[in-house]
Amino acid sequence: MSNITVWFIRSAMVYFLLAIILGLYMSVAGPLYPWMQIHVHFNLLGWISMMIYGVGYHILPRFSGKQLWNDKLSYWQLWLANIGLVGMAIGWWVRNASNDSAVLLIFSLVETLSIVFFVLNMMLTIKAAPAPMPAPPRPPAPPVKK
Repeated sequence: MSNITVWFIRSAMVYFLLAIILGLYMSVAGPLYPWMQIHVHFNLLGWISMMIYGVGYHILPRFSGKQLWNDKLSYWQLWLANIGLVGMAIGWWVRNASNDSAVLLIFSLVETLSIVFFVLNMMLTIKAAPAPMPAPPRPPAPPVKK
């Protein structure tokens, strides 16, 4: 597996563990704000999306028979996705404490940019190749003698 695949899958596992810990906490304490929103974002953007990114970076270039369009963009996406998600978790906390959504908005935009990078990289990796030329017709088989 490529490094980018491994790092996305590792990130997914960390967020999965964090989401489970928050879920266990809420099973005792109740669905407390902002823990519930952080729990949901760690599950969806952390565990699920990071796993999809990792698997996508591994499988889609192979299925398309092409190299990944831009390796550097995939690393930018990894960093932005992690920074955006951790920042969003902090943003939910800040919003709960001060009713200010600026931090949440800024890091939501960072997360959105990481998603745009993934979509761009995958779309340009899997873009349709020209259709292959049809094979020339086969000559008729010679008659079989009895």
